[in-house]
Amino acid sequence: MYIPKHFAEPRVEVLHQLMRARPLSTLVTRCLNNGLNANHIPLHLSPQPGPFGTLRGHVARANPIWSDVGNDTEALAIFHGPDAYITPSWYPTKAETGRVVPTWNYVVAHAYGTLCVVDDPVWLRGHLEQLTAHNEARFDAPWKMSDAPPDFLEKMLGAIVGIEIVINRLVGKWKLSQNQSNQNRNGVVLGLRHGEDSDASEMAALIENLDNVQ
Repeated sequence: MYIPKHFAEPRVEVLHQLMRARPLSTLVTRCLNNGLNANHIPLHLSPQPGPFGTLRGHVARANPIWSDVGNDTEALAIFHGPDAYITPSWYPTKAETGRVVPTWNYVVAHAYGTLCVVDDPVWLRGHLEQLTAHNEARFDAPWKMSDAPPDFLEKMLGAIVGIEIVINRLVGKWKLSQNQSNQNRNGVVLGLRHGEDSDASEMAALIENLDNVQ
């Protein structure tokens, strides 16, 4: 990923926050028979081992991501944060010089590591319990695995395989109009705030927080 210095986000805790908030990753691997393969898989982040942590997930047995890969297959998990189109009409300098163009703001985290297949029902059950507890915590009546009939649950468990990626490289790109002046960034925030899109609101907050950090 091309990352100009002013768009780089090196803080592991910030990248981890995005990965936990938006766990549906685009997982890219190289299959032995079909070349590059991209899947969209929720991955649960564990902070250990440091400094980058481990990603754990599961896929259908019919998915070649686990059966059509070689040993030591490198994987790339991409986590997408909020994004927003930025019109130059929001820049005060447009009226002054006209020397502005549209762009797109976004935040992403790229996690690299070796894909390991875990075909172990004990590991898989523990992973699913953790994943379910994490995602159900926001509900008033959280669903638990024990809510499902045991025979049905065993059938479902038999249809999936676990995957694990110990992260060995983690990079982030936070494109938040850092290359614009303060007045143009303020204009972007005002423009984003006038929309009703949730991503636009999140993007505005990220830009405001950037100015606070600086």
